[in-house]
Amino acid sequence: MQQSELSQTDRELVRGCLENNRLVQRALYERFSTRLFTLIYRLTGDHEASNDILQDAFIEIFRSMAAFRFESSLYTWMRTITTRNAISYLNKNSRLQVVTDEIPDQPSESQYDFTAEHLEKAILSLPGQARSVFILIEVEGYRHREVADILNINEGTSKSQLNYAKKLLRQRLTKKADEQKV
Repeated sequence: MQQSELSQTDRELVRGCLENNRLVQRALYERFSTRLFTLIYRLTGDHEASNDILQDAFIEIFRSMAAFRFESSLYTWMRTITTRNAISYLNKNSRLQVVTDEIPDQPSESQYDFTAEHLEKAILSLPGQARSVFILIEVEGYRHREVADILNINEGTSKSQLNYAKKLLRQRLTKKADEQKV
């Protein structure tokens, strides 16, 4: 396994992990850990907790490798496990707010100058479930049906939480823009 880890296919990685090949397991970790950590951090906003969740997710990934059926990419499967671990952490460590009202998605009429840091802080300040839904749909590209399954909510709740998150972001970023004008 002296070849570059990037040249390994999903099947080779799965096979090596199933054989408990530590070099392949390390290659899998090195190949995907940064992306998975970023996802977890976006959900939790807590660096230390994100590291713990990542380690727990990889333990589960290695233990569950035999269940991987190649119905999706290996990364997608790993992302699902990791997301569920992060959501489980959030459920245990914070009260999630549920909003059931549908809020129309109204585009902002004016343009504002925001840095990525401003946007990230605004996203991390969202209430737990609204933040999770927003990140899973808008950042990670999940569909409402998938988010509903991951979070154990119905699809309508996923939609309302996304609208709620967008409304809060709009309010917070508008407030920030107004502060910049002064």
